[in-house]
Amino acid sequence: MRKLGTVDLEILHLAIKENGTFNENSLENSELKRLGVGRILDVLASLKDRKLISLNNDGSFSITNFAQEILWSNNVPTWGKILRLLQIKSCSMNQIVDILGISEDILLEDVEKLRKNQFILMSPQRKEGKLVKIYEILSEGINEMDKTETEGFNNTNFGEFKPEVEILSLIDNLMKEIQDSQLDQPKKDTIIRKLSKLKDKLEI
Repeated sequence: MRKLGTVDLEILHLAIKENGTFNENSLENSELKRLGVGRILDVLASLKDRKLISLNNDGSFSITNFAQEILWSNNVPTWGKILRLLQIKSCSMNQIVDILGISEDILLEDVEKLRKNQFILMSPQRKEGKLVKIYEILSEGINEMDKTETEGFNNTNFGEFKPEVEILSLIDNLMKEIQDSQLDQPKKDTIIRKLSKLKDKLEI
């Protein structure tokens, strides 16, 4: 897969939202303006050099077919798009829906399949006072993506559910949440001890 940075992704996603073509006004009205003109120009030049966008006669830019193949092509299965996206950045479900332009109902089945096969991990994170489910790619998912570069997407076998990695991570995240909470320290210690015993009993 063509390697993309998070800002590369933002610009290509902007192009997708603007029906393939964007201009200076599009950039100015987006969150990308936070980067400043110099940074944006550097990223645009890099994307153009990598044939991910093209410059039009009127000064606007268009996303190329080459770039659309990464995340927005019918040739890539939904689960492959999810893994490719999570290789670029960890995302919430809302972000995955927004960037890929696929409904949550369709995504959920593939997300669950990837999670159960330890290709991705869901972990709760606190953002603006709320717990949000964040999805990130695991090493197994990265290896699977590397395989698809040479073998395509038809040779991936989704096996049985192996929950150990996710259970361990969820317990660790709970411990961290408790440690960062406003509970009294004795109460924190009690809950954390119970969670540690739970890990021992599960023999993880």
